[in-house]
Amino acid sequence: MSKDSNTIIGILAGTAIGATLGILFAPDKGSETRKRIADEAVLQKDRLASTAADLKDRVVTEAEHMKDKVATTVSAKKLTLDEQLDTLVTDASYKADDVISKLEMKLKQLKEKNKKYHNGTGTKATS
Repeated sequence: MSKDSNTIIGILAGTAIGATLGILFAPDKGSETRKRIADEAVLQKDRLASTAADLKDRVVTEAEHMKDKVATTVSAKKLTLDEQLDTLVTDASYKADDVISKLEMKLKQLKEKNKKYHNGTGTKATS
């Protein structure tokens, strides 16, 4: 440990020892001193309980805020996903229509070619 931290520890220890000795050798009766110590302990307990309750309230409020924020973000992402899915289905539907149209056109061309190969009697035309 450094010299400064040893000095600080010494000062704190001296202060604690001095306070303890001051209470023990105070001119008040022992019952009076014990009552003051008990009263101070109750006061500190109440302060600690109040601080803990305030901290709990702040944590709960912050947790609710974060929960709402996450729910909003998830909801927005879900909406975006639903919109993208709808767009994909719509695009696929148009693509399917295009494919069907092209297949119908190819079928028509194949039928015309097939007519050229047949001379109307069901036989192949020779070229």
